[in-house]
Amino acid sequence: MDIEEIIEKAGGAEALASLTGVGTEAIRKWRQSRAIPGKHWGALLRLPGITLADLDPQTPQEETPTMTDTCPEGANAALVLADGTVLWGVGFGAHTDGAAIGELCFNTGMTGYQETLTDPSFAGQIVTFTFPHIGNVGTNAEDDEAQRVAARGVVVKEDVTLPANWRSTQKFAQWMIGQNLPGIAGIDTRLITRRLRDSGPQTAVLAFPKDRQFDIAALRAQAVSWPGLEGMDLAKDVTCTQSYSWELGVWQKPAAKRSTRRRVVAVDYGAKRNILRCLVTAGCDVTVVPATATAEEILRHNPEGVFLSNGPGDPAATGVYAVPAIKGVLAANVPVFGICLGHQLLAQALGARTYKLERGHRGANQPVKDLASGRVEITSQNHGFAVDDKSLPEDVIITHTSLFDGSNEGIRSTKLDAFSVQYHPEASPGPSDSFYLFERFVALMDKKAA
Repeated sequence: MDIEEIIEKAGGAEALASLTGVGTEAIRKWRQSRAIPGKHWGALLRLPGITLADLDPQTPQEETPTMTDTCPEGANAALVLADGTVLWGVGFGAHTDGAAIGELCFNTGMTGYQETLTDPSFAGQIVTFTFPHIGNVGTNAEDDEAQRVAARGVVVKEDVTLPANWRSTQKFAQWMIGQNLPGIAGIDTRLITRRLRDSGPQTAVLAFPKDRQFDIAALRAQAVSWPGLEGMDLAKDVTCTQSYSWELGVWQKPAAKRSTRRRVVAVDYGAKRNILRCLVTAGCDVTVVPATATAEEILRHNPEGVFLSNGPGDPAATGVYAVPAIKGVLAANVPVFGICLGHQLLAQALGARTYKLERGHRGANQPVKDLASGRVEITSQNHGFAVDDKSLPEDVIITHTSLFDGSNEGIRSTKLDAFSVQYHPEASPGPSDSFYLFERFVALMDKKAA
C-alpha cells in the first residue's frame, strides 16, 4: 500500500503522528522514503483495512516465482506445493525414496535446529527455517529431544553451514543422513513464509532422488491428495511403547533441594526430553507412560501429579482415547499440568473445543501475556491448533494469551487442581522465562499433600 494511502486511512498526517507517537517531521521523512519503520507497524495494524503485507515494502502483492517443470542446471531437488508452485534447489541429507510429503510450516527460531527437528510435535511436517545459518553449530547426541526424528523434511535458503562449535560431533548434513531426513537448500524462504502467513498452511512434497529424475505432475498430485493434519492422530506414532522412569535433570541447573520429591506420571503424546529434565530439576520423580494409557494404568503408579506432554497432530483425534483417561485422572482428584497438545487435551477434558489455526506458532520468540500478573513472557512454541476461548465452561478461566494473534495460551480450572499452557516452558530451544510453571506444578502437589 502506498504511503499516502496509509496516511489517508489514519485520518491525515497529524493523526498518524499521534497514533505512532512521533512528530510530523517523521511523517515527512516517511513520505520521502516511501516506507514506515517496522517498529511502528504494530500501531498501524490496529487500523481497519491495513495488513502486514501493506506495510512491508519488500512484500510483493503477487508473488509469482519462475515456474518450470524441468529440473534446471545445478538443481537436484524440488519442493512442490499443493497450490502448484515448484521450487528447485540443491538437496542435502538423505535422498528420498519417491518423495517426503507433509504440512509445510516455517520456524522463526535463531537457534536449536537439531532440537526443533527432533521435537516429536513436528511429526507430519516439512520445516522451513527462516534463520539463514543452519548447520553452524553442527550436531551432538546430547541435543536430541527424542530418540528419532519425526519431521519429514527441511527447507533452508543458504547452503548448510559447516560447524563451528566445540560441542559438535557431526556435521548437520551427515546427521540428517543418519536420521533418513531429506533437505533442500537454495529456496526463497521469505516467499514460503509470506505465503503461509497470508494464506495459511498447505501441503508440500520434497523430492531429492538419487537419479535426479522428477515427475512433477505426480508430485503435484501427491501434494493435492494428502489429507493434511486436521483429523490426524499422530501421538500414537511418536509415543513410547512402554512405561519407563526418567532421572536426568536440566544441564547446568541445580535440582531443587527437597526433603520429599513428588511422584509424577508424564503421559507421552510426543514428549521432549527437556520437559522430563525440567520436572526432575523442579523436584519430581518421573515415570513416563504411553499416550494410550488409561486412567487406571496412570493411577496404578500412585502419582501425586500427572503431566500431559506436547505432541503432534489434531487434538480432537488424539482426544478420542486421551480425554477419557484425563477425565479419570481429574475424577481421582490428582493435580494435572499440561503443555501444548496436553493443554488442548486438558481443555477438551474440561469441556472445551479446539480448532486449526490459520497460521501456526513455531519459534523461540513468541510473546505471551500472563493475565494475572500482566507479565509478558517470551516463549518457545510449536503448534498448529488452539483452544477455542468461547467454548470454555464457566469454571475454567483464561490465564495466558498470545500477543501475536490473541489466541489462547493458558487455562486454569477453578474447581480442580488443573492448569495448562499452550507454549513450551521447557524451552529447548528458547528462553527460560517460563520455568516457574514447573515449580508451580510442584507447589500444587505440595499443597495437595499437606
